[in-house]
Amino acid sequence: MTLTGLGKESTSESGINWITAISMLLFHVGALAALFFFSWKAFFLAAFLYWVGGSLGIGMGYHRLLTHRGYKTPKWVEYFLTTCAVLSLEGGPIFWVATHRIHHQYSDKEGDPHSPRDGKWWAHVGWILVGKSMHHDTKTLSRYVPDLAKDKFHVWITKFHYVPITVLGLALLVAGGFPFVLWGMCLRTVVGLHATWLVNSATHIWGKRRFETRDDSTNSWWVALFSFGEGWHNNHHAHPVSARHGLAWYEIDLNWYGIWALSKLGLARDVYRYELSVPQKANEKLPTVPVEDVAPETETETDLVSA
Repeated sequence: MTLTGLGKESTSESGINWITAISMLLFHVGALAALFFFSWKAFFLAAFLYWVGGSLGIGMGYHRLLTHRGYKTPKWVEYFLTTCAVLSLEGGPIFWVATHRIHHQYSDKEGDPHSPRDGKWWAHVGWILVGKSMHHDTKTLSRYVPDLAKDKFHVWITKFHYVPITVLGLALLVAGGFPFVLWGMCLRTVVGLHATWLVNSATHIWGKRRFETRDDSTNSWWVALFSFGEGWHNNHHAHPVSARHGLAWYEIDLNWYGIWALSKLGLARDVYRYELSVPQKANEKLPTVPVEDVAPETETETDLVSA
């Protein structure tokens, strides 16, 4: 299987991605319905799957491992984290990683798939529902994800990313009926989607900036709580290769704790993390981050240490 075998969702004359839009609508309706079918079993199931998809999958897998290669794992661990990620309904790894690498190259500039400078709603979800930002052609994919394009598993699961979440849905239906489906599939997925989307929108609008990057990225503690540490976005844009985003002791970063645990278990190696050499004072001038340290093509970190 090659990149040419990956199908792209067609859009209407209005540019709306109807398959995506209808899917999102149905999941949001299911999330609202879940509130009328509450049970503690369903609640804890949803919380567990929220962590599996959002932390193991998106944060540790798609983002810090596949996109930025902030650490290395055995292939079976990489494939496991990737499978967790597709349970989040955010598509396959090749399109996700390509989109995020493009975002870093053109962050808050012309070409950024989801900059709030083009509108807050656009940055949050509009870019997914309208246009081709999530549906790149083969030439674009070959340029931005040559590493994943060579991997048969990543190509396969990108094409059939709906299979694992469909199997999960059927398993939940058998195990606990509609309450398990509504909570374990719809509600936790919708919350997870908005957590990811808040990183794209809110952390480029509101928050504090430790580093003077070339974009509008900020650190947001409340987005970090929802996204397992992805809300320390200014830290990340300043030092994208770093597997640790919460640089200060008080910046809770559950995704980093997970990567640290993998390293202690011998399942992660070459883990890189940026260290704050001098504590920053509240009124201290923001340190400037050179452009070449931000662009994905030259993510050379001189201040990184092994975990």
